[in-house]
Amino acid sequence: MPHWTTPGSYEISPGVFRIPLPLPEGPPAINVYAVADGDDVVLIDSGWATEDGERHLVQGLERIGFEPSGISRFLITHWHTDHYSQALEVRRRHGTPISLGVGERATVEWHAAGAEAARASSGAAATLARAGAHDMIAMMHGVPDVRVELPDHWLEGNPRIVLRNRTLVAIPTPGHTNGHYSFWDPGARLFFTGDHVLPRITPWIGLETAAGRLPLGDYLASLLLVQTMPDAQLLPAHGPTMPSAATRARQLIDHHHGRLDRTLDAVSSHGVTAFDVAHRLRWTRRDQRLGDLPAPLRPYAVIETVAHLDVLVDRGAVQVVESDGVALYSR
Repeated sequence: MPHWTTPGSYEISPGVFRIPLPLPEGPPAINVYAVADGDDVVLIDSGWATEDGERHLVQGLERIGFEPSGISRFLITHWHTDHYSQALEVRRRHGTPISLGVGERATVEWHAAGAEAARASSGAAATLARAGAHDMIAMMHGVPDVRVELPDHWLEGNPRIVLRNRTLVAIPTPGHTNGHYSFWDPGARLFFTGDHVLPRITPWIGLETAAGRLPLGDYLASLLLVQTMPDAQLLPAHGPTMPSAATRARQLIDHHHGRLDRTLDAVSSHGVTAFDVAHRLRWTRRDQRLGDLPAPLRPYAVIETVAHLDVLVDRGAVQVVESDGVALYSR
C-alpha cells in the first residue's frame, strides 16, 4: 500500500479518484478528489499553484482520462492557498467556474484587495495583541503574500450539486475557517471533509483575517454535525482515507474537550494572558513547550489558545477583563 503522499490517481469508489499533490510548506501533500461526471470531471479542492503541483495534477488527470480543460467545476472546501490557488490558475486558462462557501467572503475580499490591506485589518494580528503577544505580530507579517480572487459562485446553506451519476450535498462546516464546506455523497457514502476532519491531526482554529466570534465553538458544532450524520468514508484533504468520518469526528471532539480541561487548569485565580496560558500548555504530539515550537508556529498556538479560552468564557468557566487592550483571564 503506497504512502498517502505518493503521486498517482487512486480510485476510492467507482468514478471517484484521490490525486495527491505536493505542497511547498505545511503538510507534505494535499488530496485533490476527482469526481467523474460523464465526459467531464469535477474537482474537490485544487492544490497549491506551483509548477510541481500543476505537473502532478495534469499527470493525475491524464491517468483517468481527463485534462485540465475538461474540469467542469471546482468545489473548494475553503480559501487557503493549498486548496484554492491552483483553481484560480486553471480558471485563468480555461474559464472553469469555482464555488466557495459564502462565509469566506470577507476574508477573500480583503485578500483580493491586496496583502497589505488584509494585514492592516487582520483578525489574527488583533487576536495576538489581545493575547499579550505583541512581539508575535511581526511573525504573522512575515507570512508570504497570498494572491486571492473571488469565486464564481458563493455556496450558501446546503445546496445539492447534481451531476450526471450522483448528487453531492454541500455541508457548511465552519471552524477551521468561517466558510469551510464539506461535501457529502450519500449514495456512495463518501464524505469529502477538506481540513475539517483530518485523520491524524487537528486543524488550527482561529487563524482568520476576518475572525469569527467563537471559532472553536463553531468547529465543535460542525464536528458534532458530522458525528450525527449517516456515517460515510472519510476523504480528508491531508492524510489517508479512513472508513468512518463519524468515528474520527468523535475523537476530535474528545481531543478538544481534553484541551479545554487543560486550558482551564492553566488559568490561575489572579488573571493571566492567553500568551501566559500558551506557555503553560504542551503542544503537538511530542508535548513541546511553546518556546520549542518552530518560530512560525508559535503565533498559531497562541491564537488557538485564545480560541479555547473564549469557549471557556462563553461557558462561564473563566472570567475575562481587559486592561490596555489585553485580555486577562481568571477563575
